[in-house]
Amino acid sequence: MSSPGDVPPEILKRVRSICRQLPESYEEPAWVGVRWRIRTRTFAHVYAPDVDRSPVYAPYATEGQAPVVMTFRASDDDLLGLTAPGFPFFRAHWGRDVVIAVLGDHTDWTELAELITDSYRGMAPKFLAARLPLPPPVG
Repeated sequence: MSSPGDVPPEILKRVRSICRQLPESYEEPAWVGVRWRIRTRTFAHVYAPDVDRSPVYAPYATEGQAPVVMTFRASDDDLLGLTAPGFPFFRAHWGRDVVIAVLGDHTDWTELAELITDSYRGMAPKFLAARLPLPPPVG
């Protein structure tokens, strides 16, 4: 990666393929990295943070490279379950419902697709969210 914010093409391609399936979602450059929105609300944002400016990301840097992370929204019910165990998820220091996922070879892309879809579902107008298949029952 050449500078903070750059996202490896293989990760960008995977996140794009998930987000493109969501009704009326769109991609745009963010202040750093790339974000996906529904109307004016961001439901996913992927980027490589500057670990010098945000040292909270430093433990996830490898071989001098900033980690690649994705932020998304999670319901109150899911927030604790995702973030309590720690890596690869942790709570953002901004926004009460924002989760940060560290992306890499360890990423479970099926789980991430579900989390992105749930984030979209929480941010989209009800009539658009209703166009998505219902999530599978738990348990």
